[in-house]
Amino acid sequence: MNLPDLNKLRIFQKLGRVEAKTLESCDQLLLILPQKPAAGHFRGLPQGSQLQNVFRKSTAGSTPSFTSRLANKRQTLVIAGTLKKDATAFEQLSLGRQLVAAGCCEKAGSLGICVIGFGGAKAAAIYGNVLAAALAAAFELPSFKTKKSSPVIKNIRLIGAKETIDTKRIEAEASGNNLARWLTTMPPNKLDAVSYSDLTRTMAKQQGWAFKRLGTAELTKLGAGAFLAVAQGNDNDSAGIIRLRYRPGKKNATADLCLVGKGIIFDTGGTNLKPFQSMLDMHGDMQGSAVALGTLLAITELELPIAVDCWLAITENRTGPNAYKSQDVVTAANGKTIQTVHTDAEGRMALADTLVLASRDKPGIMFDYATLTGTCVSAITTKYSGVFTNRAALHPKLKRTGQNCGERVWPFPIGEEFMEDLKSKTADFLQCSPKAPGDHILAASFLSEFVENDTPWVHMDLSASDNDGGLGHVGSKFTGFGVRYTMSVILDENLFKANI
Repeated sequence: MNLPDLNKLRIFQKLGRVEAKTLESCDQLLLILPQKPAAGHFRGLPQGSQLQNVFRKSTAGSTPSFTSRLANKRQTLVIAGTLKKDATAFEQLSLGRQLVAAGCCEKAGSLGICVIGFGGAKAAAIYGNVLAAALAAAFELPSFKTKKSSPVIKNIRLIGAKETIDTKRIEAEASGNNLARWLTTMPPNKLDAVSYSDLTRTMAKQQGWAFKRLGTAELTKLGAGAFLAVAQGNDNDSAGIIRLRYRPGKKNATADLCLVGKGIIFDTGGTNLKPFQSMLDMHGDMQGSAVALGTLLAITELELPIAVDCWLAITENRTGPNAYKSQDVVTAANGKTIQTVHTDAEGRMALADTLVLASRDKPGIMFDYATLTGTCVSAITTKYSGVFTNRAALHPKLKRTGQNCGERVWPFPIGEEFMEDLKSKTADFLQCSPKAPGDHILAASFLSEFVENDTPWVHMDLSASDNDGGLGHVGSKFTGFGVRYTMSVILDENLFKANI
């Protein structure tokens, strides 16, 4: 299987005064203004009085605020939107997505972005967030139609900024997010466990990552009975756990950061079969692994000076005569025994052994990503994702990170008190509770039992990974939520062992 085309769009920047000649190079112009723009804001634009007149006739609060055309050779389409002075990152990203979508209804071309009426740091942030939306929209997701679609955007022009905007991080985050969405969108017969493994091996060669795949034989020797219970329903020996290593310094360095992803290629629910509507999009149940892999790609593109491990738990959850069943008792890699209750709670089983293996290497901090529970969606909808950690003091930082980067999260508690609902008469604990509420909290508490060496650990239940109409800067149903968040954890919060 070929890798997705992650080649970067060309981004041009024209600083200072906005000139008519510059706008003539744009097929579409996204114009971002304050909620109540002053006359002076329009005077700084070519044909500004015309645009001001159109704005005055627009409906307050609408998005786009207005559209118009400039009287130039290209008849540049102007799509305007407004932001409050204190607009959050999420609001900026969302406006960017909506404006880009309005502009992409026309033929592909050069997309201009112009921010008027905001101060230096605020303007730079808006430019960056709208650029992120443009890079997400420009990326082509998998399509198997006989008639190929044309590219939406050919290049991007940042116009009118006072200083050059460093776009390297935005572009790297876009690469990681685009990869995550591309993988998640792939049909399950195209991206199966074998081709997924082959793809990561190819990427490892290209990116200089160390690659190791633990197949079922080796996992049996390691006693990874929780992962293997899920994998035993497959009709072939395709399941495995992949470890990737990024080492910009010493090759034998301990990981500063470890990324772990749930990679259930397709989830039927197993013996406890899902109903049709619940199973329809279960090719997306591997999005946690895609987010982990996309984050690793973004880190690599930026050549960050940190050592990173990435573990991907890849299998299917199938029905069949060999599939695991309710009341089976299995032993995980750390020797703890699990009484299975519901075969559709397979994600925590696959992650359990992966967390054991990953934490044995004593990373500085470990993040795992998983489309794990429906109760997290019930608790916070698909607008937020849930976060859980064995370091409760991190809750304010985790929440703040989401607010600042626009991928919002909400912290939940875990602990021994919740394990009371997972008491078992025949094993160390139940896989899940047949009746207790708050399965997202129980699942995270369950996973914490498999984190060794008191490794600082954050679990992200990706309830915002699948949102009809897109979310934030991303317009697709599968959002790739988590790549941007984790890069903010690394670069803005510096959330490593020394700061925990």
